[in-house]
Amino acid sequence: MSSPRAVSERAVIFLIGAVQFVNILDFVMVMPLGPDFAAGLGIATSHIGTIGAAYTAAGCVAGVAGSYFLDRFDRRKALAVAMLGLVVSTAAGGLATGLTSLLVTRALAGLFGGPATSLAMSIIADVIPAERRGKAMGAVMGAFSVASVLGVPMALKVARWSDWRMPFFMVAGLGLLLVAAAIFFLPPLRGHLERKSDHTVTVKELFTRSDVLLSYSMTLLINAAGFVIIPNISGYVQFNLGYPRAELETIYFVGGLVSFVTLRLAGKAVDKQGSFWVGTVGVGLFMATLYLAFIQLPTSVPLVAVFALFFLSNGVRNVAYSTLTSKVPDPTIRARFMSFQSAVQHLGAAGGAFLSAQMLTDLPGGQLGGMGSVVAVSMALSLTLPVMFFLVERRLRTRDQAPVTPVAAVELGTGGGSSRS
Repeated sequence: MSSPRAVSERAVIFLIGAVQFVNILDFVMVMPLGPDFAAGLGIATSHIGTIGAAYTAAGCVAGVAGSYFLDRFDRRKALAVAMLGLVVSTAAGGLATGLTSLLVTRALAGLFGGPATSLAMSIIADVIPAERRGKAMGAVMGAFSVASVLGVPMALKVARWSDWRMPFFMVAGLGLLLVAAAIFFLPPLRGHLERKSDHTVTVKELFTRSDVLLSYSMTLLINAAGFVIIPNISGYVQFNLGYPRAELETIYFVGGLVSFVTLRLAGKAVDKQGSFWVGTVGVGLFMATLYLAFIQLPTSVPLVAVFALFFLSNGVRNVAYSTLTSKVPDPTIRARFMSFQSAVQHLGAAGGAFLSAQMLTDLPGGQLGGMGSVVAVSMALSLTLPVMFFLVERRLRTRDQAPVTPVAAVELGTGGGSSRS
């Protein structure tokens, strides 16, 4: 990192985590609020997944577009532009008057939120050496837990006290404050621009290396498996299981609190044991949770505990996969790779959310019909993930053990897992 002022790794992790908190909260609060704005705007409960799909589909488009230019700019400035666009789009979402306007504003949020995530992960990968990156990724991804522990319950409470619009305005205001602070304290991040290379990495090469293709495939599968379920949790819990709306925030609070702790432990475990073993454990827990929550809910286990396990298992999977994919690209094209990765991530999430919206039906009383089939799809996709973890990790290990030539040293993927990362 080239900078006129020194900033510790811990400070960078904290600042990026603060930015990611706003970015993640903007996304994750919308789905729990789904039944509220669905009632307020006259939208069918089964269409909530479509709202989530609008954000993720736009994020996919932004990821492809960003891959052409993100590595040409100071990462701090690019992050500032992306987050400002996200904040404005979020505020506009609070002014929606129907399904169409809400879809448009959420799509705009996705256009900025996708690149913001790519840039945030690129900054962590640039600054933190590979041997400590799992712990750092776990800490930054802890923003998801904080958003669940504090952000989502607060958004649900504010919506009960006022209306569904107010959380959008509050997140936009908080975003302006946190993003301004992060951008002010972060140093210029131009190290990737100052690295000289005699090899120009083209867009074509981002799709021809085996480690890259495996990484994209794993990303697509893990996000599709999660987002075929996630947009429908709030509606299912309230209408199918009869859980009181006034207590809904408890599920997200407890689940986020549990995952906040386990994400850090998972990050350390990835650094020691590798992504394959940790990711496989996460997949196993995720599938067990799906069965307990949606197929055979145990009467003796509190619903809060079941969904706490859901948050935990999903977080473990994500830390393992994020750490593994961060080792694929060379620093000089890291943001471009991460942008394509973000595009694939959003494509998988949008595909899963859209598929669930097509499979589900609205039953009397707002209940969701067809959840059994949706869960079966998620389980089938999840079964492929341990294989993908194994293949990607083995490919990276083989690559890093191979002799490095002057050309290979600047090609995509040679930097991961070594001191050059």
